[in-house]
Amino acid sequence: MGTFADFHRQSIEAPEAFWAEQAKGIHWHRPFDQVLQYDQPPFARWFVGGQTNICYNAVDRHVDARGDQAALIFVSTETDTETVYTFKQLHQEVQRMAAVLRAQGVGKGDRVLIYMPMIPEAAFAMLACVRIGAIHSVVFGGFASVSLASRIDDCEPKAIVSADAGSRAGKVVPYKHLLDEAIKLSSNKPNSVIMVDRGLAAWPRTEGRDVDYASACAALTDAQVPCEWVDATHPSYILYTSGTTGKPKGVQRDTGGYAVALNASIQHIYMGQPGETYFSTSDIGWVVGHSYIIYAPLLAGMATIMYEGVPIRPDPAIWWSLVEKYKVSVMFSAPTAVRVLKKYDSSFIKKHDLSSLKALFLAGEPLDEPTANWIADELGRPIIDNYWQTETGWPILSICNGVEPKAAKFGSPGLPVYGYNVKLVDDATGEELHEPNRKGVLAIEGPLPPGCMQTVWRNDERFLSSYWRSVPNRLIYSTSDWAVRDEDGYYFILGRTDDVINVAGHRLGTREIEESISSHAAVAEVAVVGVADQLKGQVAMAFAVLKDASLAETADGARVLEGQIMKVVDEQLGAVARPARVRFVTLLPKTRSGKLLRRAIQAVCEGRDPGDLTTIDDPSALRQIQDLMGA
Repeated sequence: MGTFADFHRQSIEAPEAFWAEQAKGIHWHRPFDQVLQYDQPPFARWFVGGQTNICYNAVDRHVDARGDQAALIFVSTETDTETVYTFKQLHQEVQRMAAVLRAQGVGKGDRVLIYMPMIPEAAFAMLACVRIGAIHSVVFGGFASVSLASRIDDCEPKAIVSADAGSRAGKVVPYKHLLDEAIKLSSNKPNSVIMVDRGLAAWPRTEGRDVDYASACAALTDAQVPCEWVDATHPSYILYTSGTTGKPKGVQRDTGGYAVALNASIQHIYMGQPGETYFSTSDIGWVVGHSYIIYAPLLAGMATIMYEGVPIRPDPAIWWSLVEKYKVSVMFSAPTAVRVLKKYDSSFIKKHDLSSLKALFLAGEPLDEPTANWIADELGRPIIDNYWQTETGWPILSICNGVEPKAAKFGSPGLPVYGYNVKLVDDATGEELHEPNRKGVLAIEGPLPPGCMQTVWRNDERFLSSYWRSVPNRLIYSTSDWAVRDEDGYYFILGRTDDVINVAGHRLGTREIEESISSHAAVAEVAVVGVADQLKGQVAMAFAVLKDASLAETADGARVLEGQIMKVVDEQLGAVARPARVRFVTLLPKTRSGKLLRRAIQAVCEGRDPGDLTTIDDPSALRQIQDLMGA
């Protein structure tokens, strides 16, 4: 295969030949006529004329060769349930779900909204949709009614698949009343609501609309629903990004390009092989769950673990026990989850046999060096950061050890992945920055590779205005993230371009200050926000979680530690970056996917309404900050 540099160069200089080769990894019902059509930049059409089906590639094609192999492993520490579905069993379950959808009038091109907890039926629903050519739109379970209604209005689903309730840390989260309220608020009314009854919460039935899934399946034991062969450019799903303002953006994904990109990524990035087990700790409501719980592992003939629960219940060893039990070879989690585990004794990791694990991949938030060092030491396995977005569907930056082994640099998500023509550009002019260690906006020169978004659902103009900018002789896609590139070509992400604090005319990235504070030995994690200040315009305010909370239990202890941390920032970034205050909390406000709610923290600090907190994991985290700021 040669070096990774050669591999990447070919993907940029000869993309049609490169991706034609990668496309051999999936089944085509009809071969494509053209690898790439890019006559209307930035709209890229991949594998034009080809016909395929993602469900066929993820399930059907494996039944003959590995039908009795585990395909979907469901583990719920919330309900003490563990079920293994072979490829044969998954094939049958998906056809039953497809038959239920068909009975409700769902066909090719129709949308199906999936509002589900992490249960097997959610996976069946996603796969059943793409099987029959329907377009699924998964909404994170437990989203509030207003947020859910906006998505119903935008995608106009013919049917909705839901459940009575989810469960989080032992607490039941009812769904049906939220869904009913959302449908009331929405101007679009679905024909039917297919309900999975887990027996966790009573749910009111709407006659003529609500369908009990178990009853509907009872007569469909041997349901046979053939795959609908669709054009490679046919939309597979819509996934809404959680924008801070305005109408959410529906990221529209294609079929053929997505299947090719994900299948290739398992081999080249994640080093997975057929018959092995993949464990992503994400949720299907997010892009990682779409790509690396449901689709990519199954496309590659791997078993995939679908986990309902938290990383510390029943104890902080639960994930590692699953790695041992199911001989997980590839694990994918988030830095936030590792920081949670970092607070507990390392014996929870050490007592399990993790010899099957090739590497731990992390993404979702920038991975700070202290956290990376800690988990690397404890696991004794490679820790590989990777950086990407809902919009791209698979990594932009990583280490592609499946092509050529390379060393990771902690604090960096790595090098540009094949297919991505990554640039660093000046924020004001769009001029490309070639010199190392210059801060710029991370951008991708078009066309975007296969698997990336096609457009914003029913809104091409928003796709253009939100993501693309013209620079001399070309169009570039802006990630809206600051980054620097070192002498070896490794990138370091510094935070969102709108996460910039302007302190007395000095523009400072919140991520830079967070990295500095995280380097203090006592700090487990930290969030920094810019807070309005009459004198300086803005000041930095830091909220830190300590490894040992007792260090800040007294006012004197907190004051001493705050001074030490400020001194670290002074030494590393200069006095201009010093936070106005460093406050100590026991946890930070985050979404259930692990992203820090910086906007909400900033609003509380400025005495404003924090807005929609639908996705917050633990409301007490924000209350701690409210109490501190009121003091």
